[in-house]
Amino acid sequence: MLYIIGLGLSDEKDVTIKGFEAIKSCERVYLEAYTSILMVSKEKLEEFYGKELILADREMVESQSDEILLNADKKNVAFLVVGDPFGATTHADLIIRAKELSIPIQTIHNASIMNAVGACGLQLYNFGQTISIPFFTDNWRPDSFYDRIKENRNLGLHTLCLLDIKVKEQSIENLARGKKIYEPPRYMNVNQAIEQLLEIEEQRKENAYTSETLAIGIARLGSLTEQLIKAECTS
Repeated sequence: MLYIIGLGLSDEKDVTIKGFEAIKSCERVYLEAYTSILMVSKEKLEEFYGKELILADREMVESQSDEILLNADKKNVAFLVVGDPFGATTHADLIIRAKELSIPIQTIHNASIMNAVGACGLQLYNFGQTISIPFFTDNWRPDSFYDRIKENRNLGLHTLCLLDIKVKEQSIENLARGKKIYEPPRYMNVNQAIEQLLEIEEQRKENAYTSETLAIGIARLGSLTEQLIKAECTS
């Protein structure tokens, strides 16, 4: 059996009982480690689960899925995802690959930002398309998210903006040269996201939002130190 298990939002104790029991039954346990992160270390998870975790980075999940699925039709294998398993399309692709190989699958769901965002006081029914805001670079400043925000606002809907993280990423130069050298981890903060949003509005000038538009910044949701604040650009 291949288990796809959601871990929830915060720490090692957010896993469901069903998910915990499945992890304990598995011979190999992979921890997806690039679409999102928990607020505890891999070692803390290993101590709680009583299992060694294999970190599954983007390269492994997208290009080496056969390694994850190896013998999963004969042994129990777990693939752990922060939040809910279907929060990223990459995980759906892994499930499709498993089905093509006739590997039995069980998905165990958990809380994700997609539903926990209701903690900010806005009705989930009134959220439109979710968008991601990537880190801008000198030569790459995509603005496709702008159109989604504009469409949502025209319909009177809120927009959930997921902020970029860079974990075990290569620079363009090292990628082109085939060097396995990785950049230090980076995590976009709310101010950076606002600056990029305003930059695109300044370029597009289509009034999807302005510097006066109400935004709510959310950090560490589901943890004891969670923060929900009126977001303002202070730089």
